[in-house]
Amino acid sequence: MALPGDSILASPGTKRSTRSDGQRPPAPASYPVRTEEDLLTVRHAVRAATVEVGFGLVDQTRVVTAASELARNAYVHGGGGTVTLEYPRDPRGRRGLRLIVKDEGPGIADLDVALTDGFTTGSGLGHGLGGARRLMDEFSVRTGPGEGTVVVATRWTVR
Repeated sequence: MALPGDSILASPGTKRSTRSDGQRPPAPASYPVRTEEDLLTVRHAVRAATVEVGFGLVDQTRVVTAASELARNAYVHGGGGTVTLEYPRDPRGRRGLRLIVKDEGPGIADLDVALTDGFTTGSGLGHGLGGARRLMDEFSVRTGPGEGTVVVATRWTVR
């Protein structure tokens, strides 16, 4: 789900398993990100959601890793926020898991630089935001100084 004015950055797709049981997708769920414990709660919720959608182990790990990076960024750089999980379906019948990570922090001053491998504002390796983008099929960011940041990232099953 791109936000108005956002571009979708696609990652190369890989074969993924799908669960086509015709069940209605779960309702969206939101999780606060205010403490270290909340980061663990998000990881567990995302892992359970990837199983629900029908991802194989490799794709489960990709999505959980991306969610962990994005939630940690919201916690560390955005002063906390929320992670919302949605379960979209596309016209071809693919199921997906969409992560919407929002914070009300200072925003990202230079998004292009922040997405560059090796860029870090701390002691990390600088693979967080760019790495999360590569792990997902669709990725958009809305941010600005004093506006906070909203990241929307989706991974799809293969039908």
